Amino acid sequence: VQLQASGGGLVQPGGSLRLSCAASGSIFNINAMGWYRQAPGKQRALVAAITSGGNTNYADSVKGRFTISRDNAKNTVYLQMNSLKPEDTSVYYCGYGSSWYAVLNYGMDYWGKGTQVTVSS
Repeated sequence: VQLQASGGGLVQPGGSLRLSCAASGSIFNINAMGWYRQAPGKQRALVAAITSGGNTNYADSVKGRFTISRDNAKNTVYLQMNSLKPEDTSVYYCGYGSSWYAVLNYGMDYWGKGTQVTVSS
């Protein structure tokens, strides 16, 4: 199983970025896909997740600014990030899991390598 994330980078406050993450390999039972992030000195925390049926969950800090979507046929999840703030600076990790509850509360079954997002002027 491989998860390939892309789209990170440096952006000014108020700007936008779109992250993508494609899963490939021996993939079974992808229910939830999503993104966590981890800033230096902090624990990894859920940003957003989405089920195969389109149910979504967002961290309070990103509601109204970030939008998660997925293409089930391509096993790909996207994160559109608008109105970015310096506090959004983190390494963003994509992943997927079979249990919606576990994904929201504990993390993914499979993780991709992180992609750095830096919001700075």
